[in-house]
Amino acid sequence: MKAATEVRRIAGLDVTMEGGGARTVVMVHGWPDTEAVWAPQVAAFRDHARCVRFTLPGFGQDHPRRVYGIDEIVAVMKQIVDAASPDRPVTLLLHDWGCVFGYRFAQAHPARVNSIIGVDVGDAGSRPHLAGLGWRAKLGMAAYQLCLALAWHLPARPGDAITRRIARWAKAPGDATKISARMNYPYHVQWTQGYGRNPFVPHCPMLFVYGSRKPFMFHSAEWLATVRATPQGQVLALKTGHWVMHQEPAAFNEAALRWLSAL
Repeated sequence: MKAATEVRRIAGLDVTMEGGGARTVVMVHGWPDTEAVWAPQVAAFRDHARCVRFTLPGFGQDHPRRVYGIDEIVAVMKQIVDAASPDRPVTLLLHDWGCVFGYRFAQAHPARVNSIIGVDVGDAGSRPHLAGLGWRAKLGMAAYQLCLALAWHLPARPGDAITRRIARWAKAPGDATKISARMNYPYHVQWTQGYGRNPFVPHCPMLFVYGSRKPFMFHSAEWLATVRATPQGQVLALKTGHWVMHQEPAAFNEAALRWLSAL
């Protein structure tokens, strides 16, 4: 019998909890997605764990269009983690900007996290990462990010059009009608004051999965070495683009569940 699905209102967000098991997996998406991006993972994980997912602040169509600071997002995650698993630490399943926010959460609240699965974003923006990029990669990365930052400042119609065009170029799997410039505030922050540079070193077992078929990587060789040096740390490259968990869901889910079962 399938475990019930529950939707709770936490920190002003609708948080979906479904599945059963002793382990709780908190899933945090990135740009330009919503909690719906994790549907293939929930289908695979729900018989093994309690799956918790939500749409990032500012990414939902009913959310205010404004900037959300890193401390604010970490505080929201803390409320969600504490509500979903008050007595046990959780597994974080992170992608894209969800990695940035999730890694910072793990730094701020290490006792609340016992394992991490990071998808396609490692130490992006670090000195080793930037040093390892060629000029074409740096130019390409700056171009799309600055366009998204600019779209954040434009009126809704042109801002949304630019954002959706870049999402199509990036092959984002989400519903295009739900993609809007309001989701671009992380890029606005990145190219203005930034979210800060706190190098993340995993304090717990970590699996890092990345796509090998992209114009540029969001991690350095040093990052891969750091993950591998972590107890029970593993690195897996799949022949995909940025949305690894959508482009090769069967391989991704199998690898993630096998790794979790060995912890």
